[in-house]
Amino acid sequence: MYDERFPGLRRRGFLAATSGAAALALVGCSGGTDDKAQSTSATPRRGGRLRAAFAGGGASETLDPHLANLFADVARAKALFDKLADYGADLSAQPRLAEKWEPNKTLDRWQVTLRQATFHDGRPVTAKDVLYSYRRIADPEQAFRAKASLEPVDLDASRATGERSIEFVLKRPTAEFPNVLAAFGAYIVPENATGTDFDRKPVGSGPFRFVSFAPGRSAVFRRNDAYWDGAPHLDEIEFIVAGEESARVNALLGGQVEYAHELNPTTARAHESAGQIQIVRLRNSAMQAFCMKTDRPPFDDKRVREAFFLIADRQELVDGALSGAGEVGNDLFGKGYEYYAADLPQRQQDLDKARALLRKAGAEKLKITLDTSAVAAGFTEAAGIFRDQAAKAGVTIDVKVGSKDSYWSDILDNGTLSCYRSGAMPIEAHLSQRLLTDSTTNATKWHHKDFDALYQQAQSTRDKTERAAVYERMQRRLYTEGGFLIWGFADWIIGTARTVRGVEMKAPANTLDWARFDRVWLA
Repeated sequence: MYDERFPGLRRRGFLAATSGAAALALVGCSGGTDDKAQSTSATPRRGGRLRAAFAGGGASETLDPHLANLFADVARAKALFDKLADYGADLSAQPRLAEKWEPNKTLDRWQVTLRQATFHDGRPVTAKDVLYSYRRIADPEQAFRAKASLEPVDLDASRATGERSIEFVLKRPTAEFPNVLAAFGAYIVPENATGTDFDRKPVGSGPFRFVSFAPGRSAVFRRNDAYWDGAPHLDEIEFIVAGEESARVNALLGGQVEYAHELNPTTARAHESAGQIQIVRLRNSAMQAFCMKTDRPPFDDKRVREAFFLIADRQELVDGALSGAGEVGNDLFGKGYEYYAADLPQRQQDLDKARALLRKAGAEKLKITLDTSAVAAGFTEAAGIFRDQAAKAGVTIDVKVGSKDSYWSDILDNGTLSCYRSGAMPIEAHLSQRLLTDSTTNATKWHHKDFDALYQQAQSTRDKTERAAVYERMQRRLYTEGGFLIWGFADWIIGTARTVRGVEMKAPANTLDWARFDRVWLA
């Protein structure tokens, strides 16, 4: 199905953002090729309808914000709804519907005060709405995305202490509780709202009000003049589904849309200097890595892992696998984010030292399989480049190309070495979801009780400077002997018409200022 008004927008289903290892639901930091054209310093013009093309999910799409999974879902959800907090460009939690939050001394109770805001039907946003929303998300009979993020909260014990104040009782001390408030999918809906309400006429507190929705085709929303954070400049925003990247680009070039989400590097290069459209690069967005299983040979020997760190020519990988649309990594997640250990020296290729480490480990003529797939941009290219780099250190790599459909589920548990990527999330979330003994998406099989203890120490440390020092200790350990060979961070690329202004260039996808259409206008 496609919208007959936009014949260029034929769609095949496109799964963009799933949980766990597949997630590119959250993405990096930025830049752009036409800063003057996109500058937010110009005087905004009010009015008009902006048409934005996203990959979608077909006829099963819904406007239930707690079911948001794809980039299109999240962009629509944030236009209609708000969260208590959202992530800034550095992935730190920023207040939204929550005006402020304050913990007790033991970090297991947090008092949250709501700002004055109203839903689209005029009702005030209250503590009861917040508790209803979180309890709905946590329903054991449902599979809402934010359920895991809300796990630290004892929602039975949490209570409203006033119309606009809530005491959240936690199951354990949690210094990073604001990250829970900002969690992916943790939107606030009116008390007693149901799935049928969202399908018929969703009511939120966001910058736009519902007008119409055709699943798998389009959604139209109109400006909310009473929005607590200021009314949008646009009269209307229309989200149009276009599953194929080529369809989004052609629609943009043909004037059928003004905003095209998720373009590939070759498209960006082809149009960057032509002047017909604007290319916006969100720098340092998607982590690119090789995942070494630390619980099985040969990577159960940390000398082999260190050797592989030294085999990688990161700039060659960025240039070849990402077409230069990215920057080198340093074997740590979250470059540029809050708590990132930026003082560690940038690792360089050192084949002599790599060979020496392999000799000491008895792995001089190592032969190993590298699992990859066309499931993500640059994966097969990165595998080929790294195979050639490893050969210079005497390592024989057999590149095995797997199915796009099963790749993510397979590589979490199987194999020894694989291509891997991740979108943006707080460093704390990366540690808790992927690097603790009981983490459900622990792709490197990093199981160390002393490392788990450091995480618990960080979470129960009230002073932010002291907490940052603990996170740095953890990252130094991973830098030295971890299982993620993080060689780069890819740009996330958006195309816009030259009439579009106000697109934020320092906003990882799914953070506060990504797809922030209430701040965009048409010149």
